[in-house]
Amino acid sequence: MGLGIGLVGLPNVGKSTTFNALTKAQNAESANYPFCTIEPNKAVVPVPDKRLEELAKIVKPQRIQYSTIDFVDIAGLVKGASKGEGLGNKFLSNIKETQVILQIVRCFDDENITHVEGSVDPVRDIQIIETELLLADMETLERRINNLSKKAKGNDKDAKAQLEVAKALLEHLEKEEPASTFENKDEHFEKLIKELRLLTAKEIIYGANVDEEGLSQDNEYVKALKEYAKNKNREVIKLCAKLEEEMVDFSEEEKKEMLESLGVQESGLDQIIRTCFDKLGLMSYFTAGVKEVRAWTIKKGTTAPKAAAVIHNDFEKGFIRAEVISYEDFIKYGGEAGAKEAGKMRLEGKDYIVQDGDVMHFRFNV
Repeated sequence: MGLGIGLVGLPNVGKSTTFNALTKAQNAESANYPFCTIEPNKAVVPVPDKRLEELAKIVKPQRIQYSTIDFVDIAGLVKGASKGEGLGNKFLSNIKETQVILQIVRCFDDENITHVEGSVDPVRDIQIIETELLLADMETLERRINNLSKKAKGNDKDAKAQLEVAKALLEHLEKEEPASTFENKDEHFEKLIKELRLLTAKEIIYGANVDEEGLSQDNEYVKALKEYAKNKNREVIKLCAKLEEEMVDFSEEEKKEMLESLGVQESGLDQIIRTCFDKLGLMSYFTAGVKEVRAWTIKKGTTAPKAAAVIHNDFEKGFIRAEVISYEDFIKYGGEAGAKEAGKMRLEGKDYIVQDGDVMHFRFNV
């Protein structure tokens, strides 16, 4: 299931370095000057999930398959992007194709790395980006209002209703408020968002790019960023992009030792991937056999037949029942046989809502 997370930010904040580390490959060009990234780089990133490794210890499969997310490294935006500055229109259109925005923000000093605005100020940098997203949305909405106005004159009831919502939403944006905080989220609003793919309607996560010293203790830049994010009801995840890139070829044990030596328990990138997965409203269920232990990606609230369709459409068409063991029970009783003996395998029907971590086997007839 390919779902896009767009990495955005000003030039030279560490987007491409973060992308390199995320994708475990040096395939995004990094250089100390703006616009070194012109075409968006795309990559499929596995979602870290230690539960798969625990299942594999019991099942001993030939391979492990993780859930994945698509990450897109979008070239640096600058002030005036909504008017085409710095190839801005092209970059903004690339953001439209993604579902969640991961905004990388520089939170460290280094005189050897040029900052496009001349100084380090994470809150100012965020406001520059988010102003450009707002301006782009306002322009998009104004064009739609013009079209709806023409239709409304012809007594198109749906156009009239949508026009009222579009005008109210434009007023909301003009107050420098994103579409995501608009209160009247009725069917007409949802239709506008779906058709126009408004940038400010997307979930935003802030990635605070710090130096190694900033990992164990928040510096002043991170503190200011967290205060700003708190007021916006958004998450901040701290990472050191340079260190993450350097650890690409480390073993898990070496990575753990490195992070612990710096006073942190978990990679910032792992936190980012899992948070993005959650923000997309996704979760995983598992299948566990000798060929593979695999995570299957579904939307939260998915029924058993729809979850089965992720494996193959025939599974949904001919769905009979699902054999379900919770992850905790599978581990506790040492696998499927042990869970069955303990009476922990359940037979679930078409109305069953799959839970995160369910270990499942589908019975079907086509």
